[in-house]
Amino acid sequence: MTTDTGSTVPRRQLGRYLRQLREEARMTVKAAADALEWSTPKMWRIETGATSMRSLDVEAMCRLYGASPEITEALMGLAKETKARGWWHSYGDAIPEWFELYVGLEAAATRLRTFEAQLIPGLLQTEAYATRVYEVARPEMSREEIQRGVAVRRGRQALLTRTTPRAPQFDVLLDEAVLRRGVDADQLKHLVTVSRQPNVSVRVVPCSAGLHRGNMTSGTFTILDFEGGKEPSLIYSDSLTGALYLDKPAEVATYGEVWVGMEKSALTEAASRKLIASIGEEHA
Repeated sequence: MTTDTGSTVPRRQLGRYLRQLREEARMTVKAAADALEWSTPKMWRIETGATSMRSLDVEAMCRLYGASPEITEALMGLAKETKARGWWHSYGDAIPEWFELYVGLEAAATRLRTFEAQLIPGLLQTEAYATRVYEVARPEMSREEIQRGVAVRRGRQALLTRTTPRAPQFDVLLDEAVLRRGVDADQLKHLVTVSRQPNVSVRVVPCSAGLHRGNMTSGTFTILDFEGGKEPSLIYSDSLTGALYLDKPAEVATYGEVWVGMEKSALTEAASRKLIASIGEEHA
């Protein structure tokens, strides 16, 4: 597996620049789509970085927004980079289109902060646990499709041990209920082992903590931060059929406050490992 991020970051950058140009031109998404004879969903995919772009389409958008020749030329050049392919593309439809964007952003991030109230995070799942997750979540999938999906998940996990670029810091807050729901002893042992890596922190929010702000979210979210502010931080949350990306400063700040609040309710890393290990002994 290579550590490239494919076209994800260029696509996101281009989408953000085009959105800024549209807003400066005081045009709504619908007005721009109508003028270009495109659908509003297509405009949404472009502005969120969910699709690659042709230089000619970028030129048409810049002309509509009244962008200068210099900006138009720069964005047309950036459009060429949106066609690069990451390692995950070789797995085809094993990755839903809406998840491809996240895989690239995950690979480009320097810090990932994940809160999970339902499942062990994908980056920390064993092959057996990941297989069971697919079997329950996607019962229509064939055995071969499930194996391909699990292979992608395993491929993503390589970023936690990569050396170039440096592996991201991965901070995890787990609701205690996750550890007691369909998790076998091997998965819990793996969780303890990985949590000892210098760039991985796993802390448990115990049931005794009662209600906390994480309960008021969708139940799972990830905050992604990027090196030196080259890319703005964003919030990611997914479901069976799609994903939500939030990158407005106020939205990111709100989730950051939620994270800080939950950290205060969580056990220390050492106490968390002790709890995970004890639950693992119960399963064994």
